Amino acid sequence: RRRGAAMQALWSAAVRLLVLVRTWTLVAGQVRYSVPEEARVGTVVGRLAQELGLGDAEERRLRVVWQGRRAGVEVSGASGALVVSSRLDREELCGKSAPCSLRLELLQERPLRVLHVELEVTDINDNAPLFPAARKNISMAESSLPGSRFPLEGASDADIGANAQLSYTLSPSEHFRLDLQRSEDIRESLFLVLLKALDRETLPAHRLVLTASDEGRPSLTGTMELLISVLDANDNAPQFNQSVYKVQLPESAPDGTLVMRVNATDPDIGGNGEMLFTAIDTFPPEGLKLFILNPDTGEIRLTGALDFEDVRSFEIQIEATDKGAPPLSGHCKVVVEVLDVNDNAPEVWVTSLSVPVSEDAAVGTVVALLSVSDRDSGSNGRVQCSVWPASPFVVESRFPGSYSLVLREALDRERVSEYEVEVRAEDGGKPPLRARRVVRVAVSDVNDNAPAFSQAVYTVVARENNAAGAELARLWARDPDEAENGRVSYSLWEGGAGASVWSVGWRPASSYVSVDGESGRVWAVRALDYEELQVLQFEVRAVDAGEPALVGNATVQLFVVDENDNAPMLLPTTGGGPGLAPPLGPVAGSVAGASVEAVLGQDSETLWAWAAWGAPAGQVVAKIRAVDADSGYNAWLRYEVLEPRGKGPFRVGVYSGEVSTARALEEADGPRQRLVIVVRDHGEPSLSTTATLSVSLVEGGEKMLAVAGSSSNVLLPAEGGLTAAGAASASTNVWLVVAICAVSSVFVLALVLYGASRCAPRAAVLSGPAAATLVCASEVGSWSYSQRQSRSLCVTDGAGKSDLMVFSPNLPPPPSVPAVKDTSQAEPSCLLD
Repeated sequence: RRRGAAMQALWSAAVRLLVLVRTWTLVAGQVRYSVPEEARVGTVVGRLAQELGLGDAEERRLRVVWQGRRAGVEVSGASGALVVSSRLDREELCGKSAPCSLRLELLQERPLRVLHVELEVTDINDNAPLFPAARKNISMAESSLPGSRFPLEGASDADIGANAQLSYTLSPSEHFRLDLQRSEDIRESLFLVLLKALDRETLPAHRLVLTASDEGRPSLTGTMELLISVLDANDNAPQFNQSVYKVQLPESAPDGTLVMRVNATDPDIGGNGEMLFTAIDTFPPEGLKLFILNPDTGEIRLTGALDFEDVRSFEIQIEATDKGAPPLSGHCKVVVEVLDVNDNAPEVWVTSLSVPVSEDAAVGTVVALLSVSDRDSGSNGRVQCSVWPASPFVVESRFPGSYSLVLREALDRERVSEYEVEVRAEDGGKPPLRARRVVRVAVSDVNDNAPAFSQAVYTVVARENNAAGAELARLWARDPDEAENGRVSYSLWEGGAGASVWSVGWRPASSYVSVDGESGRVWAVRALDYEELQVLQFEVRAVDAGEPALVGNATVQLFVVDENDNAPMLLPTTGGGPGLAPPLGPVAGSVAGASVEAVLGQDSETLWAWAAWGAPAGQVVAKIRAVDADSGYNAWLRYEVLEPRGKGPFRVGVYSGEVSTARALEEADGPRQRLVIVVRDHGEPSLSTTATLSVSLVEGGEKMLAVAGSSSNVLLPAEGGLTAAGAASASTNVWLVVAICAVSSVFVLALVLYGASRCAPRAAVLSGPAAATLVCASEVGSWSYSQRQSRSLCVTDGAGKSDLMVFSPNLPPPPSVPAVKDTSQAEPSCLLD
């Protein structure tokens, strides 16, 4: 209670003193206020109107008059109080001055009066300490002694008083500490003190944080990073990773071989860590000429030839020196052990050679004698010989160091004319060394190959009527032998070769063709006639000039192609004399038969026939019989009525040659009709012949007999069948058909066998025959056409309605083939004339 009474008395005295000071201030005409910096806008600094007794401030129009920059306060018009109008920053207004007092003038307009107000802006701790830079780099020599001092630049604080009082701290470090020196006369000094010697190789850089703190409430801090780089000093000598290096080197190592690389380390940097290597001693001394040391990399390379038999090992003393000041050095020894290797290859010499070798030489013949040696000893000097690649020769050892090249199988010069025999010698070293010697062995020829044609059978196609001396084909036989053994001559072999011609009998092949002995060309001796000769088969022989001579054979089949060189011919009668056609038997459905008489003329033939009045349409009156000696298309005949033109009472079958009534015969047609019929073949150009048919029109059978009795040239049919002459003609036709069919079948069989042989890979037929084909033609013109040789037969039972055509091979004209002029070219399959 006493303490409370004392405090109350103290506060009462203070209030009285304050009232006394304020009263004195007002009496003196000056008011003093205090406001902290950074006060909020609107904060009341003092109540001017109330404290100065001015009354209504708005009525007296009281305002602050600024001189220079604005102070950030104004007079409120309503209350007359002095309030903060903008941000107040003591450091901006006064800087480091203390205290910060602003003198304000207040102007009262009613009545006019000037009042002075002093405004003190007090400091608050609103500025943290600030270092000149966020990082400071410091370089210290590795050799710096403990206790060395390094000045640091302190921080600054824009505040004043206690808010600007700074203290410093350093992040923990065993090597450094801070030393702060304060003085009333001079500015404080800050030092970084080295406590422990530095070692760049252990820690090349130190990172520390320097912190500055003020004494404000609350305290503010600022930091700066210290990066301390330790500068190197030459305090480490080069060190080799081994004091003695051992390496093995074969004596066959070539110049420039890397023996080894010595390695030394120096933890210093820059020139203090750069080293130079030097060979200061070598034992034996000649090693200085055999080895070279790279002073920068420490590589030791071989510069000469090693010989195990002379020196088995070398010792080299090496020194590594750095470039520091003073330079430091380290030492090591390199021991090089020389290894013995198989460094001498075998040597092979040919002491005797017997060439060329005849291709019929016996197995076991010695071709060459060889001598083999190796300067090495032991297993390195033992040599094995072999032949490469595989060949008809083999190496045999007679005694150590002597070998023979022997024939082990038969030779064939046509397959290989010369051998390059490589004799390989290999010693028993590790690795083995090899030597080789090439022996050229030529093979001499013997006549062991007969000439051979590329084909066993040649097919040649030639047109008939070719000129004599025309080239028909060119044959070529190959003889792989050389020189005289391979020179071939050709000839036509007469043994059994030829052709049977129906008109003259058998003729030899030489009467048709000849063979040139040098070139193998086949020539035509005479013009060929298809009607005389269709196929000629002969044999050509090829004989070489060797001793003894060898022979090759080839068969040539010459096919003659038909040309349209024969005009159609009318067939004469078989029962009468010349000029009479065989009578026709009765036609089914006819009223009467017909007889035909042929009269041979110079340009045409006249035929006589009769027909009865009233004969219906389609009645066969006569049949024109014609044949063409050609074959195939050239022998295909066509019949046409040449006269009379237009619509007459008669017509002729286009392919059958049957003359029949086109309509019923009437008396108005007259007693006789004359027809001119032309027979054409289909050749190019077409050939033809004409026949004149005179048809007499009579009445009934009696009149017909009367006509027959009055004319010896008219043949009457036998009652109900053929006359004797007609029967004989029919019988002849039947046997003719049988004979032609038999010949055609044999020929077709021959063609089939020949075609099968031509299917072999080496057969080369440019154009060949085909199988025979049977076709029939009727009067209505149905026709199955094939280019074949034909024979026309008619087998009739009554009046014939169709012909039986038997075709034998006739080859179409092949494409033109240019004659081969160069005998060295490949042989053609056949040549056409």
